[in-house]
Amino acid sequence: MFQAINNALDIALGKDPSAIIFGEDVGFGGVFRCTLGLQDKYGKDRVFNTPLCEQGIAGFGIGAAAAGSTAIAEIQFADYIFPAFDQLVNEAAKYRYRSGNTFNCGNLTVRSTWGAVGHGGLYHSQCPEAYFAHTPGLKIVVPRGALKAKGLLLSCIQDRDPCIFFEPKILYRGAVDDVPLKEYTLPLGKADILLEGDAVTLIGWGTQVHVLLEAAQLAQKELGVSCEVIDLVTILPWDRETVCNSVKKTGRALIAHEAPLTAGFGSEVASVIQEECFLHLESPIQRVTGFDTPFPHIFEPFYLPDKWRCFDAIKKSVNY
Repeated sequence: MFQAINNALDIALGKDPSAIIFGEDVGFGGVFRCTLGLQDKYGKDRVFNTPLCEQGIAGFGIGAAAAGSTAIAEIQFADYIFPAFDQLVNEAAKYRYRSGNTFNCGNLTVRSTWGAVGHGGLYHSQCPEAYFAHTPGLKIVVPRGALKAKGLLLSCIQDRDPCIFFEPKILYRGAVDDVPLKEYTLPLGKADILLEGDAVTLIGWGTQVHVLLEAAQLAQKELGVSCEVIDLVTILPWDRETVCNSVKKTGRALIAHEAPLTAGFGSEVASVIQEECFLHLESPIQRVTGFDTPFPHIFEPFYLPDKWRCFDAIKKSVNY
């Protein structure tokens, strides 16, 4: 997946002379090698390192975008995006609104690594999408693999609203697809139905999609039930229509995410399902998530919502 992201960034820089990439260590390729070779190809004026200051990275990006550049910022880990929270939530998201559409920073895209990696501990594993999902004016995207990552990243760069593009770091080398070298974009705000079924709707995003596909296979084998698996793709705006149509068909819903349970984005999805699909529900909506604790190090395997926890929730829903 990191090569697909690198290719998308290469296309963006080659197509748009105003495009710039900046962040911690991006000049030599970044810690995950997503910007490898881009400074050599496009120069230090267009691909450059910044100080270790996330608030400054976001603020610079807002200013550059408002001045007309296509600004592509990198926050090295999503765990460290919080110093930039004020800039993204109070400035980037509201820039167009507060100026009466006189000015905007819609050319801003913020990339950040996201999610568990197997050894990240509490400061290199977090999933902060729910914090930003509460903010009108932003778009939030989480790809599940290389093919989606390239098309969605190019869509974010071309979109006229500021976008936060969370990249599941465990998929940088774990997700492999046949990715076209040419430019292509994929729609924002549109979920993907990856597996059709009629018993339970399984909803996730990013890494969790792959876990749900495994859980669906397990449910088919052990319980004889077919699950419908949906990749939400975009957290904000999210595809209510696809989700609700599926739940009305299956009568059951399970939402899985790595972030803690309380106020995770699964809560919003569950609330909308309850409102829109109440008369179709055959059992309570299930949520399989991280726990309400800091992200652990050695206990990571017990913290993450794996296929067995998801399978247990499917069984509970079917047997209700």
